[in-house]
Amino acid sequence: MNPIQAGIAALASAIPSPSAQATQGILLSQLDNILGTSLDLKIIASSFESAQKAEAKVVSEIQRLNQILGSFNPNSEFSLWATSAGEAVRISEELFTVLAKFDTWRDATGGVIQAASEHIAQLWQTASSKGEAPLAADLARAVAEANQMHYVLHHETQSATRLTDVSMRLHSLAKSFVMDQAAEKGMLEPGVSGMVLNIGGDMVVKGDWTEKVAIANPRNASENAEALQIIQINNKAIATSGDYRRGFDVGGQWFSHIIDPHSGEPAKDIISATVIHPDASTAGALATAFTVLSLEEIKSVANENPGTEFLLVTKEGEQIPSENWTGSPILASNSPANSAISYVNLKDKLWNEKQELVINLELAKFEGRFRRPFVAVWIEDEEGQPVRRLAVWYNKPRWLPDLRYFYAAQRKSEIDITSFTGATRSAGNYSLNWDGKNDQGQFVKQGKYTVFIEAAREHGTYQLIKQEMNFNGKAQDKPLEGNEEITSASLSYRDK
Repeated sequence: MNPIQAGIAALASAIPSPSAQATQGILLSQLDNILGTSLDLKIIASSFESAQKAEAKVVSEIQRLNQILGSFNPNSEFSLWATSAGEAVRISEELFTVLAKFDTWRDATGGVIQAASEHIAQLWQTASSKGEAPLAADLARAVAEANQMHYVLHHETQSATRLTDVSMRLHSLAKSFVMDQAAEKGMLEPGVSGMVLNIGGDMVVKGDWTEKVAIANPRNASENAEALQIIQINNKAIATSGDYRRGFDVGGQWFSHIIDPHSGEPAKDIISATVIHPDASTAGALATAFTVLSLEEIKSVANENPGTEFLLVTKEGEQIPSENWTGSPILASNSPANSAISYVNLKDKLWNEKQELVINLELAKFEGRFRRPFVAVWIEDEEGQPVRRLAVWYNKPRWLPDLRYFYAAQRKSEIDITSFTGATRSAGNYSLNWDGKNDQGQFVKQGKYTVFIEAAREHGTYQLIKQEMNFNGKAQDKPLEGNEEITSASLSYRDK
């Protein structure tokens, strides 16, 4: 079975009660619309109560820091300070620290890490809406405006003076800072021995726990797609940046959301950069920078930051690891897909291996509610027999019966709690892939199959979407009607 990406993992064992003889358990918590993306927590604790308290501390700290550092919140401390001009304003320790980190990493990366890259990105966003690339003169002007000194920090008074009105965003460094601070808060709870905090594919692993992390394939980043490599980390952070999931569509051409502030052009040669480091801010900063810098510059910056491991993926698909990289590639020869096709009649026309089904779904957003519903996605044949399970997302075995259609058919759910690192996804938006194989890894025959998407919320609503499609080799798209839990969904049968 392929590992399911973080944020959509099945549940591990429940946390034991204080009276239980077991001394440790794992609580998985999945939330959406946190810092504009998803939050996945894995808490290792001696009791359910301890894990719950740790979870509350983590979420509370994230929300507190978002009120300080949030770039998209007009009432955050950062947003209000950004409207000041020419005067020293005393700011919080957290905002001062993040602004200082931008100064540090701007110097360490030759200006690649730049809070004002947002100013150039806005030009590309406008180009996307118009369907035309930015004019050279506009791009040159935006680059000149972005590459100024935008603020001065006064360490003796913990204040900052805003020097320009150029747009800035802090999320490229603020997210890793928030992750580290929130995880530290959670680890202070008595009874908690380990934690994995994953926000949108970047994560920190703390305490007495080693996490297996799968690295997403930048050219097939569906939630259930096979990973590029597997790595194990302990008391470290891992971050991935790339040109997929977020970017600009300009006249049908896709551009990365990561901007080279020197040229104003989106990053293009490195389509994915994964960095491991004991410090979360270092991992986050370098993952972004490494999609822009040349290979020689990447190696130089990595050497200047001891403990840095990296894995790059070029636009040609080449994987370039650092000399100290400890990950393990996933080899096609290890896949069950190479087994004999004993489940189909040889005279039947098989699924075209060059085609795939992509299932996109958007989970509903409820004000003040962050926990995801339980979701099952699977494929059945014309006889109503299960062919392929694509995802089962829930947080306790006791709640699995809430997915009553899935559960009634006694479709077993293996537990896989592998985390995935990948480029940040938009909140509530998920993509799954069916490669035409059954659960045994064999291609099915062409013909009619039904896609099921089932959603249930604890003490809430129940929804079921099902759609039959004829997978006969002819590409087709089918939008699906949404409901209370799933705002929208679509099926795209296409060439890979």
